[in-house]
Amino acid sequence: MGSIAGGRASKRPELPWKVRLTITAFKIFSDGSFRRNGTLYRFLINLIDLKVSPKTANGVETSGSADSFPAPPKLVVNFPSSSTSTAADSCCSPPAPSSSMTSASRVAGEIPAVVVSVNYRLAPEHRFPAPYDDGMDILKYMDENAPDNADLSRCLIAGDSAGGDIANHLTAGFGERNFRNLKIEGVIAIQPYFGGEERTESENRREGVPIVSKKRTDWCWKSFSPEGSDRYHPAANVFGPKSRDISGLKFPKIIVFMGGFDPLRDWQKRHCEGMKRNGKEVKMVDYPNAIHCFYAFPELPESTLFIRELKDFIFSQ
Repeated sequence: MGSIAGGRASKRPELPWKVRLTITAFKIFSDGSFRRNGTLYRFLINLIDLKVSPKTANGVETSGSADSFPAPPKLVVNFPSSSTSTAADSCCSPPAPSSSMTSASRVAGEIPAVVVSVNYRLAPEHRFPAPYDDGMDILKYMDENAPDNADLSRCLIAGDSAGGDIANHLTAGFGERNFRNLKIEGVIAIQPYFGGEERTESENRREGVPIVSKKRTDWCWKSFSPEGSDRYHPAANVFGPKSRDISGLKFPKIIVFMGGFDPLRDWQKRHCEGMKRNGKEVKMVDYPNAIHCFYAFPELPESTLFIRELKDFIFSQ
């Protein structure tokens, strides 16, 4: 199942000048932080890691409260992308920055849900499988500690960009673990950051658009993947020659958001096709004029459409 929203595709992304200026500034900082030896000038990334001041409850940092909900709300465990929307995506830059938190707050404001945004470890200091391990640890914690009295039997796993990759892998491994209370009823993959060894048509055709580039993607996967591995590794290529068989896994319905100006679109589409071949229920939402991480910019019309589609999916589960 799929849908196309946002009108006809343009020849180039139509972005307000403020969005272009923001993207340019973050591109300078993020690209300047990458070193040829695979390490990172972390202090440069930290300059653009705009923190949101949380409060602390039971040892866990939180922002906002669900005390006013008339019934136990759903739980959305969110794995954000890298620093804001433009730094390296394969877990190389700080998660849970202001833009991702703003998106999470917008979702929480539209639906009766508790949104938990996960602060996972980052590459290149912490390679695969560190963020996946952190994600599973937080799910185990939530299994025994429902935040703000959220309904653990109505949990959704969400993630954007690199977080979409994490959300997919965590859900695939969820059924192999013993959870007493937590039940996943849906997965939200927002422009998930998948890849592979070959260049896809969208990667070649969309080279030069904002956010994602071949050079940046290559650097990120090399810094995140295990030493000596290639992009056939299942962390990158979910349905590649080295991927696991998921045909027998119980996998909830997944919604995948894509953008016409996202070079990773073909990898996301392949992921959807692979899920369908394995008998999983998938809904694809494609915005022809959307760049990678479009949802981080409320000024873009696709951002509003995204929130509406997301709300409908969460309510339908």
